[in-house]
Amino acid sequence: MRWTGSNAAMLRRLLPLVVFAWCGVPFAAVALVGGAAPAPDHARSVVMIAGSRGNSCTGALVARDLVLTAAHCVPPGAEYKLVTFDADRRPLLRDTVRVERHPQFSQQAFDNHRATADVALIKLAAPVAGAAPVALFGGKFSVAPGDMFVVVGYGLTRQNDGRSGGTLRTARLIATGRPGNLQIRLFDPATRNAQAGLGACTGDSGAPVFVGDNGRLSVIGVVSWSTGAGNSEGCGGLTGVTPLSLYRPWLVDIARKLGSPLAP
Repeated sequence: MRWTGSNAAMLRRLLPLVVFAWCGVPFAAVALVGGAAPAPDHARSVVMIAGSRGNSCTGALVARDLVLTAAHCVPPGAEYKLVTFDADRRPLLRDTVRVERHPQFSQQAFDNHRATADVALIKLAAPVAGAAPVALFGGKFSVAPGDMFVVVGYGLTRQNDGRSGGTLRTARLIATGRPGNLQIRLFDPATRNAQAGLGACTGDSGAPVFVGDNGRLSVIGVVSWSTGAGNSEGCGGLTGVTPLSLYRPWLVDIARKLGSPLAP
């Protein structure tokens, strides 16, 4: 829906966030730096989330009226809107009615850069027409160094350049280190964290991370954080992902209770 009246006033306050796709969470990944390619194929499934406290993140429709994102993107005490765009790239803001963060998510652990249950679901007031909900990965969880993943988000393409965000982009990144079921670290295979390359940045928190699954792309995790090259502060180095393997039963149960059962 378009905002009118008092909603229009809030839209004017949020518009810079919608345009700049800025997420004011320290260390958090909030778009894809390094000139990642636009992602028109995901435009019906990946969305932007704007908060009344001045934060913006990315999310994925897992049902026509249900969005998967990161828990740190939706702290209590704020109002959230789903942002989509019309044919002229004007923002359309849609009401939300409920936010469910995983009960094991710890803000303190997140702030201290430790793995936590950084997943959440947002229930919309009405279904999104023309939405193409994504599927959650349902196979056995197994990630090895060098495995390829697709990250799709609305974040910045140039660090500290707010005007470079707000366009849905995609990047192919590979796993590094010893991936576990609490966290996956990805980097650009062309730069391998030695210098700035493709990776999550401000505006990409909550972005879906896809993996090949029997001939289709399924969501295996959500973006939680980023670093600059060489593990410095910023973007273009590592992209931190919270895998959904441990939290899938909770997601399925909450989606059912919200009246938006997930596709098998």
